[in-house]
Amino acid sequence: MRYLFEDYALDTDRRELHRATDAIVVTPQVFDLLDYLIRNRERVVSKDDLINAVWNGRIVSDAALTTRLNAARTAIGDAGAKQRLIKTLPRKGFRFVCAVQEVQTVAVEPVGSVAHSSETTPTPVSPPRLSIVVLPFTNLSGDPEQEYFVDGVTESLTTDLSRINAAFVIARNTAFTFKSKPVDVKKLGHELNVRYVLEGSVQRSGNRLRVNVQLIDAETGNNLWADRFDKPVADLFDMQDEIVSRLANTLKAQLIAVEARRAERSPHPDATDLCFQGAALVNRGRTPEYMAQARGFFERALALEPGNVEALVGAAMANVAIGSNFFTDNRIEHLTAAETAVTKALSLAPNHPAAHNVLGLVQTYKNHAAQGIGKCERALALDRNLAVAHANIGFGKLCLGRGEETEAHIEQALRLSPRDTHVYAWTFFCRSRQILARRRRGSDCLAAPEP
Repeated sequence: MRYLFEDYALDTDRRELHRATDAIVVTPQVFDLLDYLIRNRERVVSKDDLINAVWNGRIVSDAALTTRLNAARTAIGDAGAKQRLIKTLPRKGFRFVCAVQEVQTVAVEPVGSVAHSSETTPTPVSPPRLSIVVLPFTNLSGDPEQEYFVDGVTESLTTDLSRINAAFVIARNTAFTFKSKPVDVKKLGHELNVRYVLEGSVQRSGNRLRVNVQLIDAETGNNLWADRFDKPVADLFDMQDEIVSRLANTLKAQLIAVEARRAERSPHPDATDLCFQGAALVNRGRTPEYMAQARGFFERALALEPGNVEALVGAAMANVAIGSNFFTDNRIEHLTAAETAVTKALSLAPNHPAAHNVLGLVQTYKNHAAQGIGKCERALALDRNLAVAHANIGFGKLCLGRGEETEAHIEQALRLSPRDTHVYAWTFFCRSRQILARRRRGSDCLAAPEP
């Protein structure tokens, strides 16, 4: 089937989008999204409709859906403001509102050829980027009563990983069908169409709890990352939250690094590839070289997709880091650019945690610390694992002359992400809070944690 609208043609058999004679390159999810919207153009489709149709019910963040919708609009020359072709109806859903002509495609057999069945073998679909299944963790304690705790870790980690923007996480009910069963990772990856498999185990011995995890490439079966940590046994509910938060924060950085390495090998990187490369540089540490390179990747992504939420937030992060930490002469220019980018991101994805956090830090730097704290608190309400938001709240309170409250926020940030690249700044804050609190009476605070 071919759908013709304006001067575009969407060919569902060949999975191609054309404008006149020019082919337009789109990702599989963007193509499927356009296909679904056009085929259901007589009605309003909900967010859940799109997720079930395009992502087969996988857990998808609002920001990821918004990014794909913006990419679809960009591909067909639409605009988020005018919404000429894809209209958003607040609190209802989306509808393709352009007139469409349907043209049935017919396979033509060469003269003298042997007749073939009209059925065709579907083209294998590559696993989505950042697609992962969290297999039920194994209880190695030999105590059946610990089973609920181990299952709770698996379930909470599945939920928290789904908050990673652009991540595709297999739902808990599907993952738990593999509980206590031997698993062929390659076969599993093919069956679920995911790139990564996370395995883990929990063992209680005396008054210690040991957690082992490993991240596996589902295509090759190779281990990409493994870690282990021990904790004294305390309140199990609190321990579960801490274990999940630590794993979620570390895994996010590891997955982004792996995807960035994949993107480096791509001859024609798209906006998502470029965002992964930029984010990987941000995660390496806040140096002038890394931040300049990261901003370059995010700007290239925005040149391809002006409405890409992750690129807008990433560019804002880089500009805040450059404007606040490197004693640049055009500090206000960088902060203003960051505020503009992140404000646009929030207009497209109002519930983006990192965007609220970055805006909060910008407001704090612009001597509006109370508003900045409010934005960071909103970020934590959306993503409880966002350790840097805790640190930024502590910084904001320092700027308000409430330095005695800073330490508790820094301790919480360290609890959630003890190996974070920002730890040096957080501990500096905590130890220097009295001096910094006195100096806040000047024009600016000395330093801050990173966005």
